[in-house]
Amino acid sequence: MPSHYLLNNLSKLIIILLLNLLPLSVYCANERISSFSKAKNILEKKIYAQHRTTIYCQADFDAQKNITLPKGFHTTKYLNRTKRIEWEHVVPAENFGRTFSAWRNGYNKCISLQGKAYKGRRCANKVDLQYRYMQADMYNLYPAIGAVNAMRSNYNFKMLGAEKSMFGSCQMKISHHKAEPPIQARGTIARTYLYMDATYTHYTMSKAQKKLMQAWDNTYPVNAWECQRSAIIKRLQGSRNIVLENRCAML
Repeated sequence: MPSHYLLNNLSKLIIILLLNLLPLSVYCANERISSFSKAKNILEKKIYAQHRTTIYCQADFDAQKNITLPKGFHTTKYLNRTKRIEWEHVVPAENFGRTFSAWRNGYNKCISLQGKAYKGRRCANKVDLQYRYMQADMYNLYPAIGAVNAMRSNYNFKMLGAEKSMFGSCQMKISHHKAEPPIQARGTIARTYLYMDATYTHYTMSKAQKKLMQAWDNTYPVNAWECQRSAIIKRLQGSRNIVLENRCAML
C-alpha cells in the first residue's frame, strides 16, 4: 500500500481522535442566535442560496421561496401550504421544548393581553433564552414543503414497512403518529438527531430512536453538501457540530 495513502488516513484518524478529546463546552451549543426568525433569514440568504432543495422531497425552490414540486407529488391535506417553503425542525421543537418548565407549566410573565395565563412554545419562547437558542439552532433546521412539514408535525421517525407514501412520488410516509423519511434524507436526519442528543441536556433520544439513528448514520454516509452546510453554519452560528466534523473528516 502506498505510503502517502497510509499517511493520509493516519492524518484523518488523528483529527478525529483530537476532536473527540475536546471538552463538550467547546462545541456544545448555539449561543449566538436566539431568534428563530433570524435563523431562517440566514438560512435562506446565506446557506441555501446555492442549494435550494428541500430535505424530504428534493423539491427545488427559488429566492422568492417559490417551489417547483417534483413530478408526481401530490397531497390531499394542507393544500395552501403545498407551494411554500417552511423551515423544519428535524428534531421537533416540541420534543425538546416540553423539557422546559415554561413550556410545561407556564410562567408568571406569560399572561395574555386579556389576562389569561398561557404556556407551551409561546411561553418558553418569551421567557427562556436556552429554549430560544435551541429553537434557532441552524444545524437542526432544513427547508421542507409546507404541507409535508405540517403533516410530519412533531412525530418521531420509524420504519413503517408496507405503509404507502401520502405524497405520491415523494416517499415520505406518515402513519400512527410516526414518520418514515425517504432514503435520501435518512443519513442527514440521523446525524441531526445525534447532534442534538450529544449537544443539549434538554434533549435525549429514547433507546429505540437512538438505535435507529445510529443504523441510518452507518448505512447512509455523509455527503459533500452536509459537510459544506455544516462549515457555513459553524462560521455564522459560532458553534461546532462534532458529529458532522467526525464524519466529514473521513471524506
